[in-house]
Amino acid sequence: MLPTIEGYAASVLSEIDTATTTVVSNDLAALDAASDVNPQLRGAMTDTSVPGIIRAAVLADVLQGKVDAVSLQLATYAVRVSPAQDANTSLHDLAVFVETFRRDGLVAASSLGLTMARSRVAGFADARLARLTPVDMEQIEDDLFRWARTIESTDELRRLLTDRDVTVAARQAVVQSLIGGRAHAQAVAIALYVIEGGRARDVVGTLDFLVDHVARARDWRVAKVHAAKDLSESERADLARALTAMIGHNVDLQIKIDPSLLAGVVVHVGDMRLDATTRGRLQSLKDALAVSRPAVFTVSN
Repeated sequence: MLPTIEGYAASVLSEIDTATTTVVSNDLAALDAASDVNPQLRGAMTDTSVPGIIRAAVLADVLQGKVDAVSLQLATYAVRVSPAQDANTSLHDLAVFVETFRRDGLVAASSLGLTMARSRVAGFADARLARLTPVDMEQIEDDLFRWARTIESTDELRRLLTDRDVTVAARQAVVQSLIGGRAHAQAVAIALYVIEGGRARDVVGTLDFLVDHVARARDWRVAKVHAAKDLSESERADLARALTAMIGHNVDLQIKIDPSLLAGVVVHVGDMRLDATTRGRLQSLKDALAVSRPAVFTVSN
């Protein structure tokens, strides 16, 4: 199972009740079985020419209204973060993980290498950040940074939190006593999972990794829109709705007017760029012609 998906699922499952867990387990088992026998569904999830964010949006459209909201959340995240060729395997592993959690009440975090352990904690953080505003995320980023610096500058605390001979529960109790009620609730939850899902000797390194991770995630909450003309309220709502469906969470629009685009909009969200402008289409046409047509004129003196 991809560590990122493991961390995400661990976070989501920790916040739902037993009845919902059973529903989610059944939903994911059915989806896993359907992907094995339905070539269209399997093809949509494993198309290597399509970015993960689009494959997840397609799956969300297929599953909307047919499965529990938590099942939809977990399945689309798994498809979004998986390499296309591994999407089916990721859904199967997710279904097994959720069923194990339903049966046993927990899935112990196994020991992983540094990079994979950080990825697992990042997945946990993704789930905790999913419904937050950019302002909340900025506070969490700051809380995690300050907590890392506190550990770094306090020898006794650092020794305690990185000591593998001290139980996870005991180390988490120390974290809770020091930042519980003082930091954003989701920053505390993430800091606690650093102890459970990360590597003991990498607590500060993982926290610093998470600071950068939250900053990147915050960029995906704001859509920078360049429009040829001002958008009406209904156009803004339609654009926000379309982006939310594609990305999987709400986005704030920052709109800048640029008449040189002629018509349409260019949208930047995170590292994704969507160009639906007349100027963009004209440039694409020029580029295509330049590639497909040989030079037919020569100029001589």
